[in-house]
Amino acid sequence: MNKPRYFVGIDIAAATFTSAIGEMGEKWQLTVKATPFDNTFDSFPKYLAWLQAHGVRPENAILCMEATGVYNEVLAHFLVANHYGVAIEPPLKVKRAFTPEGHKSDAVDCGQISEYAYRFWDELSLWAPRQAVLEQIKTLLATREQFVAEKAGHQHALLALQRKAIRTPLAEQLHATAIAQLKAHIRQTEAEIQRLIDQDPPAHHTVALLMTIPGVGLLLAAHLLITFQNAPQPLSPKDLAAFVGICPYENSSGTSLLHTPTSRHYGPPGLRKLLFLAALSLRTHNPSFRTYFQRKKDAGKPAKLVINNIANKLLKIVVAVVRTDTAFIPGYRSINPRLLKPALTKS
Repeated sequence: MNKPRYFVGIDIAAATFTSAIGEMGEKWQLTVKATPFDNTFDSFPKYLAWLQAHGVRPENAILCMEATGVYNEVLAHFLVANHYGVAIEPPLKVKRAFTPEGHKSDAVDCGQISEYAYRFWDELSLWAPRQAVLEQIKTLLATREQFVAEKAGHQHALLALQRKAIRTPLAEQLHATAIAQLKAHIRQTEAEIQRLIDQDPPAHHTVALLMTIPGVGLLLAAHLLITFQNAPQPLSPKDLAAFVGICPYENSSGTSLLHTPTSRHYGPPGLRKLLFLAALSLRTHNPSFRTYFQRKKDAGKPAKLVINNIANKLLKIVVAVVRTDTAFIPGYRSINPRLLKPALTKS
């Protein structure tokens, strides 16, 4: 992509958004000051006309905004549908690009986002709408997580009430009813996730391949299916582990050398939790991973570290299955090509 002429910063809020335009001359400069617009679909054509009135076209500009959940979603879809290149960046990344001083307002923020797009334009990844079926699956996975959290809260409350010296039958009954309803909602959500996957051939094919891997069930496969679209491409185990947040990083500086390498826990928490649970299942039920876990424990490694290693090994298998488009082969052992040639020569 050639360097654009215009860099448009968009600061999103729930009810409004503010936009400013920077232009590349001898150096970047803010040429159109911040202008507010209503964050409603009816206001988007007005914003499009405003861009075009200032010479901003799809072929000469890049538009940048921060990831603000659902607030920027409809606008991003509208702009991409009108052929504009849109980059959606993490707010923390934009914030760290500037010194924390001066005023803080929507006008200042959208100007900084425009400058950020100019400074880091070659590192920006253009946003693309997720397929409708994947967006629905993502929403259902999030909904299921909410139901599971609510069910756990009711279960803990019910257990506490049942241990009280003076019991309250109505309160216990209401908690038990809520638990039963939430269990039914969870089953209904999982059935709908399965239905959406089954009706989409590419998604069904990928999930079917993933579920041939030990420890990978429907929910983990669905989370991986969503993650593949946002993860660094082409897929690599190290990049995927870093994206998910299970890649340990060294933390030492000067004489501070006693910090244990740890993951930064950025990335999708739902997928990270399911990978941890899958690693626990493999440690218990898979003979090779059970042997690996015991060997590392005997060597003095902490149990949590070994579980994290198993999760990373599982991601390696996932990437290999997706890359090769081949189902998991139990007992498969890869051969280093550098060792294969001497072995053939000797034979």
